[in-house]
Amino acid sequence: MDWCILIPLLVGAVCALLGYLLGKLIGGDRNHDDCDDKIAKLESDLAACRKARLGLESDLKSAKSASTNVASSFAAAGAAAIAFDSGAAKAVFGKTIKEDDLTVVEGIGPKIKELFHNHDVKTWRALSECSLDKCQSVLDSGGERYKVHKPGTWPEQAKLAYEGRWEALLKWQDQLDGGK
Repeated sequence: MDWCILIPLLVGAVCALLGYLLGKLIGGDRNHDDCDDKIAKLESDLAACRKARLGLESDLKSAKSASTNVASSFAAAGAAAIAFDSGAAKAVFGKTIKEDDLTVVEGIGPKIKELFHNHDVKTWRALSECSLDKCQSVLDSGGERYKVHKPGTWPEQAKLAYEGRWEALLKWQDQLDGGK
């Protein structure tokens, strides 16, 4: 056998084994400890973030609930704040006006008023909140005879009546032609 080849292979194997053992002995375990520390820190940060998120979600639910309650209070206060004054309406129109009488709106007569009542639009406020499409669909439900009516100003007129702005309503109605 040729000793020239065997000696370098044996020296190489011994060096590789010593290098591996020295590497394990000197620095192999430190890298794992550092990783374990980093993982533990990240896990604690994640737990803190989850806890903070749950707290924020709870605060958000509370805020939504509170804002809903405040909005309801404002809506109730707003509804109660506008009181109907029949004396003021009579002074402007020269006749007795009943509260939420839709015929006060130029272009709405008793039959159209009934159509709106059949569609649960019974107050000036409800009419003021109707879209023009809704008004037109109410008219369409009455048949062909109601197609000539144009509800373009009805919600705005109803809003003026609801707000008790009788002078502005009368002035506008003087300019209108049958509600158009």
